[in-house]
Amino acid sequence: MSVARRVEQPVTWPEFVHARILLIDDDPDSACLMARALRRAGCHEILTAGTAADGLRLHLEQSPDLVVLDLNLPGEDGLKLMAQMRGDSPGVHSAPILMVTSDASDKSKLSALEQGVADFLMKSSDTTEFVLRARNLLHLNGLKRQIDRHRELLEETVRIRTSELHDARQEVLERLAIAAEYRDGATLEHTRRVGRLSARIAEILDLEPEYVSTIQDAALLHDLGKIGIPDAILFKPGELTSAEFEKVRKHPEIGARILDGCTEPVMQMARDIALTHHERWDGAGYPKKLHGPEIPLSGRIVAVADAFDAITHERPYKPAHSIVEAIDAIASESGKQFDPNVVAALLHVPEVAAVVNVR
Repeated sequence: MSVARRVEQPVTWPEFVHARILLIDDDPDSACLMARALRRAGCHEILTAGTAADGLRLHLEQSPDLVVLDLNLPGEDGLKLMAQMRGDSPGVHSAPILMVTSDASDKSKLSALEQGVADFLMKSSDTTEFVLRARNLLHLNGLKRQIDRHRELLEETVRIRTSELHDARQEVLERLAIAAEYRDGATLEHTRRVGRLSARIAEILDLEPEYVSTIQDAALLHDLGKIGIPDAILFKPGELTSAEFEKVRKHPEIGARILDGCTEPVMQMARDIALTHHERWDGAGYPKKLHGPEIPLSGRIVAVADAFDAITHERPYKPAHSIVEAIDAIASESGKQFDPNVVAALLHVPEVAAVVNVR
Protein backbone atom coordinates (compact mmCIF):
# COMPACT_ATOMS: atom_id res chain seq x y z
CA MET A 1 0.00 0.00 0.00
CA SER A 2 1.48 3.37 -0.99
CA VAL A 3 1.03 5.72 1.89
CA ALA A 4 1.25 9.47 2.16
CA ARG A 5 2.66 9.01 5.65
CA ARG A 6 3.12 6.11 8.01
CA VAL A 7 1.89 6.58 11.55
CA GLU A 8 2.73 4.03 14.21
CA GLN A 9 -0.33 2.61 15.90
CA PRO A 10 0.59 1.65 19.45
CA VAL A 11 -2.99 1.19 20.63
CA THR A 12 -4.40 -2.34 20.95
CA TRP A 13 -8.07 -2.26 20.07
CA PRO A 14 -10.32 -4.94 21.62
CA GLU A 15 -12.13 -5.43 18.30
CA PHE A 16 -8.92 -6.86 16.81
CA VAL A 17 -7.92 -9.23 19.61
CA HIS A 18 -10.17 -12.13 18.58
CA ALA A 19 -10.73 -11.11 14.98
CA ARG A 20 -9.72 -13.11 11.91
CA ILE A 21 -8.91 -10.86 8.97
CA LEU A 22 -8.34 -11.93 5.38
CA LEU A 23 -6.11 -9.69 3.23
CA ILE A 24 -6.40 -10.26 -0.54
CA ASP A 25 -3.83 -8.18 -2.43
CA ASP A 26 -1.42 -9.15 -5.19
CA ASP A 27 1.13 -6.55 -3.99
CA PRO A 28 3.27 -8.26 -1.28
CA ASP A 29 4.55 -4.93 0.07
CA SER A 30 1.05 -3.54 0.41
CA ALA A 31 -0.20 -6.73 2.09
CA CYS A 32 2.80 -6.75 4.46
CA LEU A 33 2.24 -3.11 5.43
CA MET A 34 -1.44 -3.71 6.19
CA ALA A 35 -0.69 -6.89 8.12
CA ARG A 36 1.92 -5.09 10.24
CA ALA A 37 -0.54 -2.29 11.05
CA LEU A 38 -3.20 -4.83 12.05
CA ARG A 39 -0.79 -6.69 14.32
CA ARG A 40 0.14 -3.46 16.08
CA ALA A 41 -3.57 -2.88 16.63
CA GLY A 42 -3.88 -6.27 18.35
CA CYS A 43 -4.92 -8.66 15.58
CA HIS A 44 -3.34 -12.12 15.94
CA GLU A 45 -5.07 -13.94 13.07
CA ILE A 46 -4.22 -12.48 9.70
CA LEU A 47 -4.67 -14.52 6.52
CA THR A 48 -3.12 -13.33 3.27
CA ALA A 49 -3.79 -14.24 -0.35
CA GLY A 50 -2.18 -12.89 -3.50
CA THR A 51 -4.67 -14.33 -5.97
CA ALA A 52 -8.42 -14.48 -6.30
CA ALA A 53 -8.39 -18.29 -6.15
CA ASP A 54 -6.42 -18.35 -2.87
CA GLY A 55 -8.62 -15.62 -1.44
CA LEU A 56 -11.79 -17.51 -2.32
CA ARG A 57 -10.42 -20.72 -0.80
CA LEU A 58 -9.37 -19.04 2.47
CA HIS A 59 -12.70 -17.25 2.72
CA LEU A 60 -14.56 -20.55 2.41
CA GLU A 61 -12.27 -22.49 4.76
CA GLN A 62 -11.58 -19.89 7.46
CA SER A 63 -14.77 -17.77 7.68
CA PRO A 64 -13.02 -14.44 8.39
CA ASP A 65 -14.57 -11.61 10.36
CA LEU A 66 -13.35 -9.01 7.86
CA VAL A 67 -12.07 -9.14 4.28
CA VAL A 68 -9.70 -6.49 2.99
CA LEU A 69 -9.89 -6.78 -0.79
CA ASP A 70 -7.94 -5.09 -3.58
CA LEU A 71 -10.25 -3.91 -6.33
CA ASN A 72 -7.80 -4.88 -9.06
CA LEU A 73 -6.39 -8.40 -8.93
CA PRO A 74 -4.47 -10.22 -11.68
CA GLY A 75 -6.94 -12.03 -13.90
CA GLU A 76 -9.92 -11.24 -11.68
CA ASP A 77 -12.01 -8.21 -10.84
CA GLY A 78 -12.31 -7.62 -7.08
CA LEU A 79 -16.05 -7.07 -7.36
CA LYS A 80 -16.48 -10.38 -9.15
CA LEU A 81 -14.50 -12.10 -6.40
CA MET A 82 -16.69 -10.44 -3.80
CA ALA A 83 -19.80 -11.81 -5.52
CA GLN A 84 -18.24 -15.29 -5.51
CA MET A 85 -17.49 -15.05 -1.79
CA ARG A 86 -21.05 -14.01 -1.04
CA GLY A 87 -22.28 -16.98 -3.07
CA ASP A 88 -20.08 -19.46 -1.20
CA SER A 89 -22.37 -19.78 1.79
CA PRO A 90 -25.80 -18.23 1.16
CA GLY A 91 -27.80 -17.72 4.32
CA VAL A 92 -24.62 -17.69 6.43
CA HIS A 93 -23.32 -14.50 8.04
CA SER A 94 -21.11 -12.70 5.48
CA ALA A 95 -17.97 -10.88 6.54
CA PRO A 96 -17.92 -7.16 5.68
CA ILE A 97 -15.55 -6.16 2.90
CA LEU A 98 -13.17 -3.21 3.04
CA MET A 99 -12.20 -2.46 -0.54
CA VAL A 100 -8.75 -0.90 -1.11
CA THR A 101 -7.65 0.39 -4.49
CA SER A 102 -5.45 2.85 -6.28
CA ASP A 103 -8.30 3.60 -8.71
CA ALA A 104 -9.59 6.98 -7.58
CA SER A 105 -12.46 7.23 -10.07
CA ASP A 106 -15.94 7.90 -8.75
CA LYS A 107 -17.27 5.19 -11.04
CA SER A 108 -15.15 2.51 -9.33
CA LYS A 109 -16.10 3.74 -5.88
CA LEU A 110 -19.82 3.91 -6.62
CA SER A 111 -19.76 0.51 -8.31
CA ALA A 112 -18.08 -1.04 -5.27
CA LEU A 113 -20.48 0.54 -2.79
CA GLU A 114 -23.54 -0.38 -4.89
CA GLN A 115 -22.49 -4.02 -4.90
CA GLY A 116 -22.27 -4.27 -1.13
CA VAL A 117 -18.76 -3.19 -0.16
CA ALA A 118 -18.93 -2.05 3.45
CA ASP A 119 -16.27 0.64 3.05
CA PHE A 120 -13.94 1.95 0.39
CA LEU A 121 -10.37 3.14 0.95
CA MET A 122 -7.75 4.59 -1.35
CA LYS A 123 -4.30 3.01 -1.19
CA SER A 124 -2.90 6.46 -0.66
CA SER A 125 -4.48 6.54 2.79
CA ASP A 126 -2.23 6.18 5.82
CA THR A 127 -2.22 3.08 7.99
CA THR A 128 -3.96 4.88 10.85
CA GLU A 129 -7.05 5.50 8.73
CA PHE A 130 -6.89 1.94 7.42
CA VAL A 131 -6.79 0.50 10.97
CA LEU A 132 -9.60 2.76 12.18
CA ARG A 133 -11.83 1.86 9.25
CA ALA A 134 -11.11 -1.84 9.81
CA ARG A 135 -11.88 -1.40 13.51
CA ASN A 136 -15.20 0.31 12.77
CA LEU A 137 -16.23 -2.51 10.44
CA LEU A 138 -15.28 -5.15 13.00
CA HIS A 139 -17.24 -3.29 15.64
CA LEU A 140 -20.33 -3.06 13.41
CA ASN A 141 -19.92 -6.69 12.43
CA GLY A 142 -19.76 -7.68 16.09
CA LEU A 143 -22.94 -5.75 16.82
CA LYS A 144 -24.68 -7.41 13.88
CA ARG A 145 -23.66 -10.84 15.13
CA GLN A 146 -24.95 -9.97 18.60
CA ILE A 147 -28.25 -8.96 17.04
CA ASP A 148 -28.31 -12.17 15.01
CA ARG A 149 -27.62 -14.27 18.13
CA HIS A 150 -30.30 -12.38 20.05
CA ARG A 151 -32.77 -12.96 17.20
CA GLU A 152 -31.90 -16.66 17.14
CA LEU A 153 -32.38 -16.82 20.90
CA LEU A 154 -35.77 -15.13 20.61
CA GLU A 155 -36.77 -17.47 17.80
CA GLU A 156 -35.75 -20.47 19.88
CA THR A 157 -37.67 -19.08 22.87
CA VAL A 158 -40.75 -18.60 20.69
CA ARG A 159 -40.34 -22.13 19.31
CA ILE A 160 -40.12 -23.57 22.83
CA ARG A 161 -43.10 -21.56 24.06
CA THR A 162 -45.12 -22.52 20.99
CA SER A 163 -44.28 -26.17 21.60
CA GLU A 164 -45.27 -25.84 25.25
CA LEU A 165 -48.55 -24.19 24.29
CA HIS A 166 -49.21 -26.92 21.74
CA ASP A 167 -48.52 -29.59 24.38
CA ALA A 168 -50.80 -27.84 26.87
CA ARG A 169 -53.54 -27.52 24.27
CA GLN A 170 -53.10 -31.17 23.33
CA GLU A 171 -53.46 -32.16 26.97
CA VAL A 172 -56.68 -30.13 27.34
CA LEU A 173 -58.08 -31.68 24.16
CA GLU A 174 -57.26 -35.18 25.34
CA ARG A 175 -58.75 -34.55 28.81
CA LEU A 176 -61.98 -33.34 27.23
CA ALA A 177 -61.94 -36.36 24.92
CA ILE A 178 -61.42 -38.67 27.88
CA ALA A 179 -64.47 -37.15 29.56
CA ALA A 180 -66.60 -37.76 26.45
CA GLU A 181 -65.32 -41.28 25.83
CA TYR A 182 -65.63 -42.20 29.51
CA ARG A 183 -69.32 -41.39 29.27
CA ASP A 184 -69.59 -43.52 26.15
CA GLY A 185 -67.84 -46.57 27.61
CA ALA A 186 -65.08 -46.37 25.02
CA THR A 187 -61.44 -45.38 25.45
CA LEU A 188 -59.31 -42.43 24.44
CA GLU A 189 -57.66 -44.65 21.86
CA HIS A 190 -60.82 -44.46 19.75
CA THR A 191 -60.61 -40.68 19.48
CA ARG A 192 -56.87 -40.83 18.83
CA ARG A 193 -57.39 -43.36 16.05
CA VAL A 194 -60.11 -41.22 14.50
CA GLY A 195 -57.80 -38.19 14.68
CA ARG A 196 -54.90 -40.04 13.05
CA LEU A 197 -57.09 -41.50 10.29
CA SER A 198 -58.71 -38.12 9.65
CA ALA A 199 -55.24 -36.63 9.22
CA ARG A 200 -54.22 -39.39 6.79
CA ILE A 201 -57.36 -38.79 4.73
CA ALA A 202 -56.70 -35.04 4.74
CA GLU A 203 -53.16 -35.67 3.47
CA ILE A 204 -54.44 -37.79 0.60
CA LEU A 205 -56.92 -35.04 -0.25
CA ASP A 206 -53.81 -32.83 -0.61
CA LEU A 207 -54.88 -30.38 2.06
CA GLU A 208 -52.41 -27.96 3.65
CA PRO A 209 -50.10 -29.41 6.35
CA GLU A 210 -51.59 -27.00 8.90
CA TYR A 211 -55.07 -28.33 8.13
CA VAL A 212 -53.83 -31.91 8.48
CA SER A 213 -52.31 -31.17 11.88
CA THR A 214 -55.40 -29.27 13.04
CA ILE A 215 -57.91 -31.94 12.09
CA GLN A 216 -55.89 -34.61 13.90
CA ASP A 217 -56.24 -32.61 17.11
CA ALA A 218 -59.76 -31.31 16.54
CA ALA A 219 -61.19 -34.78 15.78
CA LEU A 220 -60.49 -35.78 19.40
CA LEU A 221 -63.59 -33.85 20.42
CA HIS A 222 -66.03 -35.17 17.83
CA ASP A 223 -68.24 -36.82 20.50
CA LEU A 224 -67.73 -34.22 23.24
CA GLY A 225 -71.49 -33.59 23.35
CA LYS A 226 -72.11 -37.03 24.84
CA ILE A 227 -71.18 -35.43 28.16
CA GLY A 228 -74.70 -33.97 28.13
CA ILE A 229 -76.58 -37.24 27.51
CA PRO A 230 -78.19 -38.79 30.62
CA ASP A 231 -76.51 -41.95 31.94
CA ALA A 232 -79.79 -43.88 31.81
CA ILE A 233 -79.84 -43.43 28.03
CA LEU A 234 -76.13 -43.53 27.29
CA PHE A 235 -75.56 -46.78 29.22
CA LYS A 236 -78.89 -48.45 28.46
CA PRO A 237 -78.14 -52.10 27.58
CA GLY A 238 -81.16 -52.61 25.37
CA GLU A 239 -82.58 -50.89 22.33
CA LEU A 240 -83.36 -47.19 22.68
CA THR A 241 -86.88 -45.87 22.30
CA SER A 242 -87.57 -43.22 19.69
CA ALA A 243 -87.67 -40.54 22.38
CA GLU A 244 -84.35 -41.74 23.84
CA PHE A 245 -82.71 -41.85 20.44
CA GLU A 246 -83.86 -38.28 19.79
CA LYS A 247 -82.02 -37.25 22.96
CA VAL A 248 -78.86 -39.03 21.78
CA ARG A 249 -79.15 -37.14 18.50
CA LYS A 250 -78.75 -33.91 20.49
CA HIS A 251 -75.10 -34.62 21.30
CA PRO A 252 -73.71 -32.82 18.21
CA GLU A 253 -75.46 -29.60 19.25
CA ILE A 254 -74.36 -30.04 22.86
CA GLY A 255 -70.76 -30.45 21.78
CA ALA A 256 -71.01 -27.40 19.52
CA ARG A 257 -72.47 -25.29 22.34
CA ILE A 258 -69.60 -26.31 24.66
CA LEU A 259 -67.10 -25.15 22.03
CA ASP A 260 -68.98 -22.03 20.91
CA GLY A 261 -66.98 -18.81 21.14
CA CYS A 262 -63.55 -20.44 20.99
CA THR A 263 -61.06 -18.36 19.01
CA GLU A 264 -58.28 -20.87 18.33
CA PRO A 265 -58.53 -22.50 14.87
CA VAL A 266 -58.28 -26.01 16.31
CA MET A 267 -61.20 -25.38 18.68
CA GLN A 268 -63.25 -23.76 15.93
CA MET A 269 -62.69 -26.82 13.74
CA ALA A 270 -63.53 -29.06 16.71
CA ARG A 271 -66.85 -27.23 17.02
CA ASP A 272 -67.61 -27.79 13.31
CA ILE A 273 -66.73 -31.46 13.62
CA ALA A 274 -68.77 -31.97 16.78
CA LEU A 275 -71.80 -30.35 15.13
CA THR A 276 -71.63 -31.98 11.69
CA HIS A 277 -70.00 -35.41 11.84
CA HIS A 278 -73.45 -37.06 11.84
CA GLU A 279 -74.68 -35.11 8.82
CA ARG A 280 -75.07 -37.11 5.62
CA TRP A 281 -73.99 -36.32 2.08
CA ASP A 282 -77.58 -36.97 0.90
CA GLY A 283 -79.05 -34.52 3.43
CA ALA A 284 -80.69 -37.15 5.65
CA GLY A 285 -78.35 -36.68 8.60
CA TYR A 286 -78.64 -34.68 11.79
CA PRO A 287 -78.90 -32.22 13.47
CA LYS A 288 -79.25 -29.69 10.61
CA LYS A 289 -79.92 -31.98 7.64
CA LEU A 290 -77.09 -30.33 5.74
CA HIS A 291 -76.52 -31.59 2.21
CA GLY A 292 -73.30 -32.30 0.31
CA PRO A 293 -70.81 -29.40 0.33
CA GLU A 294 -72.92 -27.58 2.92
CA ILE A 295 -71.28 -29.91 5.44
CA PRO A 296 -67.83 -28.60 6.47
CA LEU A 297 -65.05 -30.74 4.98
CA SER A 298 -63.73 -31.49 8.46
CA GLY A 299 -67.09 -32.99 9.42
CA ARG A 300 -67.20 -35.08 6.23
CA ILE A 301 -63.70 -36.44 6.85
CA VAL A 302 -64.31 -37.32 10.50
CA ALA A 303 -67.64 -38.99 9.61
CA VAL A 304 -65.76 -41.50 7.43
CA ALA A 305 -62.88 -41.95 9.89
CA ASP A 306 -65.27 -42.43 12.81
CA ALA A 307 -67.36 -44.98 10.92
CA PHE A 308 -64.28 -46.94 9.82
CA ASP A 309 -62.91 -47.09 13.37
CA ALA A 310 -66.28 -48.01 14.87
CA ILE A 311 -66.69 -50.90 12.42
CA THR A 312 -63.18 -52.30 12.85
CA HIS A 313 -63.07 -52.17 16.68
CA GLU A 314 -65.06 -53.97 19.32
CA ARG A 315 -67.66 -52.11 21.32
CA PRO A 316 -69.77 -53.37 24.26
CA TYR A 317 -72.73 -53.75 21.92
CA LYS A 318 -70.94 -55.30 18.91
CA PRO A 319 -67.87 -57.30 17.83
CA ALA A 320 -65.04 -55.94 15.69
CA HIS A 321 -65.35 -56.45 11.93
CA SER A 322 -62.58 -56.83 9.39
CA ILE A 323 -61.10 -54.03 7.31
CA VAL A 324 -62.65 -55.65 4.23
CA GLU A 325 -66.09 -55.51 5.85
CA ALA A 326 -65.52 -51.89 6.84
CA ILE A 327 -64.44 -50.98 3.31
CA ASP A 328 -67.52 -52.64 1.83
CA ALA A 329 -69.85 -50.96 4.30
CA ILE A 330 -68.42 -47.48 3.77
CA ALA A 331 -68.07 -47.85 -0.01
CA SER A 332 -71.74 -48.85 -0.20
CA GLU A 333 -72.64 -45.51 1.42
CA SER A 334 -70.48 -43.40 -0.89
CA GLY A 335 -72.67 -40.64 -2.28
CA LYS A 336 -75.33 -41.38 0.29
CA GLN A 337 -74.05 -41.15 3.86
CA PHE A 338 -70.52 -40.17 2.92
CA ASP A 339 -68.76 -37.71 0.62
CA PRO A 340 -67.51 -39.79 -2.37
CA ASN A 341 -64.19 -37.93 -2.49
CA VAL A 342 -63.52 -38.66 1.18
CA VAL A 343 -64.40 -42.34 0.69
CA ALA A 344 -62.00 -42.49 -2.28
CA ALA A 345 -59.29 -40.92 -0.12
CA LEU A 346 -59.88 -43.51 2.62
CA LEU A 347 -59.27 -46.26 0.07
CA HIS A 348 -55.84 -44.74 -0.64
CA VAL A 349 -54.72 -44.71 2.99
CA PRO A 350 -51.79 -47.20 2.87
CA GLU A 351 -53.16 -49.56 5.52
CA VAL A 352 -56.52 -49.67 3.77
CA ALA A 353 -55.13 -49.69 0.23
CA ALA A 354 -52.98 -52.73 1.09
CA VAL A 355 -56.15 -54.69 1.86
CA VAL A 356 -57.98 -53.34 -1.18
CA ASN A 357 -55.14 -54.34 -3.50
CA VAL A 358 -55.03 -57.98 -2.36
CA ARG A 359 -58.74 -58.60 -2.68
